[in-house]
Amino acid sequence: MLTEIQFAPGIDKQDTSVGAAGRWVDSDLARFRYGLPEKIGGWSSLITDTIQGVARAQHSFVDKDGNRYVAIGTDKFLIIFFEGQLFDITPFITNNAGAQTTFVSTLATDSTTAKTCTVTTATAHGLIDGDMVVFDNVALDASLTAVGLTNAEFEDKLYQVLTVPTSTTFTIESVNQASAVVATNTFGTTQPYVSIGPSEQTYGYGFGSGAWGGTVTGAVQNDLDGALAADTAGNNGSATQIRLTSTTGFPTSGTIAIGNELITYTSIVGNELTGITRETNGTSTAIHADEAIVTNATSYNGWGAAVNAGTIVLEPGLWSLSNWGDVLVASVANGKTFTWDSSIAARLTTRASMQTLSPGSTDIDTSEYWTGIGTLTSANTLDGDEDEAVGNPTASRMTLISPTTRHIIHLGTETTIGDPTTQDDMFVRFSTGEQLNQYTPLATNAAGTQRLQDGTKIVGALIAKENILIWTNNALYTMKFVGAPFTFGFEQVGTNCGLIGKNAAVEIDGVAYWMSNNGFFAFDGTVNSLPCSVEDYVFDDVDTTKGQQICAGLNNLFTEVTWWYPSQGSDFNNRSVAYNYGEAKQPPLGTWYTNTNTNFNRTTWMDTLIYPQPYATAFDSTGTGTFPVVQGQSGLGKTTYYAQETGTDQVNPDGGSTILTSFIQSFSFSLQADQSEVFLAMRRFLPNFKVLTGNNIITLSVKDFPAQDDLQTTLSPFTITSNTLKVDTRARGRYANLKIQNTGAGESWRFGTFQVDIQPDGRRG
Repeated sequence: MLTEIQFAPGIDKQDTSVGAAGRWVDSDLARFRYGLPEKIGGWSSLITDTIQGVARAQHSFVDKDGNRYVAIGTDKFLIIFFEGQLFDITPFITNNAGAQTTFVSTLATDSTTAKTCTVTTATAHGLIDGDMVVFDNVALDASLTAVGLTNAEFEDKLYQVLTVPTSTTFTIESVNQASAVVATNTFGTTQPYVSIGPSEQTYGYGFGSGAWGGTVTGAVQNDLDGALAADTAGNNGSATQIRLTSTTGFPTSGTIAIGNELITYTSIVGNELTGITRETNGTSTAIHADEAIVTNATSYNGWGAAVNAGTIVLEPGLWSLSNWGDVLVASVANGKTFTWDSSIAARLTTRASMQTLSPGSTDIDTSEYWTGIGTLTSANTLDGDEDEAVGNPTASRMTLISPTTRHIIHLGTETTIGDPTTQDDMFVRFSTGEQLNQYTPLATNAAGTQRLQDGTKIVGALIAKENILIWTNNALYTMKFVGAPFTFGFEQVGTNCGLIGKNAAVEIDGVAYWMSNNGFFAFDGTVNSLPCSVEDYVFDDVDTTKGQQICAGLNNLFTEVTWWYPSQGSDFNNRSVAYNYGEAKQPPLGTWYTNTNTNFNRTTWMDTLIYPQPYATAFDSTGTGTFPVVQGQSGLGKTTYYAQETGTDQVNPDGGSTILTSFIQSFSFSLQADQSEVFLAMRRFLPNFKVLTGNNIITLSVKDFPAQDDLQTTLSPFTITSNTLKVDTRARGRYANLKIQNTGAGESWRFGTFQVDIQPDGRRG
């Protein structure tokens, strides 16, 4: 007789394969729509270029002329996507006065590594390992051109800083270096990019603690007196001691940092550190030049060094992106805020600049900036006459703009504007309405401040339907406009429901959904824990120490919220879990599904706001991006920019395709209600697909006992086409499970019903 097997929507990993009665138990690249499972849509690369680094933020907006833009922030760059092209608008480092920093430099080559060049600056450069620099006005002398270097190799070219031996030197990798030469000619100018942060979050053992850049305010520093070779001995004549120009302020025993290497010592004799041990705490030996900076690292670890404590978190490079009408407002996590005006004629060849003036101000000066395509042109930058203290805060965890009242809001910011040492991770500061730079509360304005209490740091925030939602690592607050005299009112609406990472929350139709460190939550006026049928699987799998890398994405085309996360042992996002809020009320644990296909790894996601499909970024840590061009350096990873829900497969930047294979597997259903004694025979099944493009494969497995997964019998996979009416089979057992999958290009499916012909087949012996 024909029996129809019923399946409820969603994946259930909380129960056993038999206990999850009526449910599906596993899936990949599959979703549920109207209660039925189907393969998810494909995706196509939007551009032929790939972006350097890992993208952490996207923001789209439309200017007054109807032009559509997307700002993309990576751990290295700030980029504009416009009409199928990319434009580098990354700000340059600015000094305290707001002007670009210019250096007179000399170029030399490293004596041990043919392609390593050392650049010497006239003043302290402020660079750290991994920063980006652009050179201008290059004039090489004959000693350098004789070994194969050319002016064109450096002029208007982008390089990554490899090491920082001293405060006035840094190294880069030359593209065409033939031999070691030292030159003392004027090299030109060095224009550094703003530092954004590392590519991944590290916690406990890993990269260093302290502020970004591995420095601690007030740490004792001095210079190395004599270079150190890349071995256990200093070249000053001793294998067990290091000489400094002065040891004043250094403890009698401890740890020092030189570049990215940590070195311990047991005593001090005069200006010499004795009993030294190189490459401590997992660091590697390196060459250190004479006069290299030596920092007391006894109580902390520098950037690039392994830590020996498990309580310090170094967050990845993150951006906050929003727009003030035509003006893009972009802030670096724990750093400054920048603006980019899309209304000016030269917008696509103009860099973002530090925000201290209101849009439209004429108090600007003309400086040089790099277009990313080989020329230096004029850009709008501040002339240095403005006092940052009356402008924007210089250190904030994130920023956003109130859309109705047009206040710019800084979260986790300075208590004293312009003094980054006063940054408080729980402090909120907002400007007066319609002003980007007036933050001092006065009787005549609507600026103000508020410190939140529940938690240790603000993690994320969203613009919701009626409120601004602010999450700490433990609580949820609402921020609502109330008018004079307080401007905004703050209310704690939940505790023990903190956000796992800045980008781990979304909002749709007045409801916010987010991922915490130990569960999923929703807020519709009240904080509610989301019942989750895959909760144990996800939280046993996710690396919660990399929470700031987690990305949540809303896909309103299919009423889905998806969280992409790094699993245990993975440095970057490689898994995802999705919640279908449109079908949430059907099963008691909600409609959830999981994905492990690494082709579907995403670091940012943007819903269908100004474009017909969602736009998303995927990161490959082993690749090298093509935009912008970084000379002589690989290993930054590459980000591919995709339009989602297009076709059935993945279309790559080169136009080639990657097959997307999907599957879904059912619970082990009983072949008879009273299964205590009777075995049953399955003679045939009738597949029914609502949609079927190409071929599909159905696999049946049978077993005699619930815990017999390792001994179950798997029948040969059956190829199903749109013309398949029935499949004859011979199977005997008490339980069976069904797996639906596709393996070929251009295939898609949407499953309907499943009927089997079952006959009694004797009793258990």
